[in-house]
Amino acid sequence: MTIAVVGGTGPEGSGLALRWARAGEEVIIGSRDAQRAAEAAIKFKQNVSGTAGGAARLEGRENASACESADVVVLTIPFEAHAETLKQLKPALRPGQILIDTTVPLAASIGGRPTRTLGVWQGSAAQQAAELVPDGVAVVAAFHNISAELLHHEGPIDCDVIVCGDDKQSNASVRQLARKIPGVRAIDGGKLENARIVEQITALLIGFNIRSKGHSGIRITGLPPEAYDI
Repeated sequence: MTIAVVGGTGPEGSGLALRWARAGEEVIIGSRDAQRAAEAAIKFKQNVSGTAGGAARLEGRENASACESADVVVLTIPFEAHAETLKQLKPALRPGQILIDTTVPLAASIGGRPTRTLGVWQGSAAQQAAELVPDGVAVVAAFHNISAELLHHEGPIDCDVIVCGDDKQSNASVRQLARKIPGVRAIDGGKLENARIVEQITALLIGFNIRSKGHSGIRITGLPPEAYDI
């Protein structure tokens, strides 16, 4: 699959792009500024070339162009830009694509505390995305709770990814992508409506990180091994 990362020059987006490029996936860095995206892709290629078994499959494009060429679109943008960005990208999205929404509606987006989330009319940022994308685009919520800083390191990440969505096949595809990051396990979190719970966990983890100066993640224990397999 070709993966377009919208907001791919930011901390979370660039970290995910690097991890997937190291795993050999074809990745398009998306940005509002095509030049900035292209420069980021060149930088990332230098970072990845020694770990991907050859030349990394990375390029940079303006966000809409990146989406047009992708099978999977990953949204890694602040909540304040969420609705407007999706409205701008809607003409570039098509039925059959998967849109992975990593957005967390943090109060910091309107000048509040980063340790609490905002109320979203639809229930969650991911559910808002589902209302804004064209019919036939499967929205999956995932990757909210992985530290951006840890994504930029080369070692394994001690964190589970909870995947929520209404289409089982799309959920399975996203879980497979998550497992390409060393150390990560991917767990079926149920319907997309459960994304509001996962988004709120992020604010809790940010509080841990502020108080303890760490990079916390979550692990779900007590499940049988097949719960972590595809």
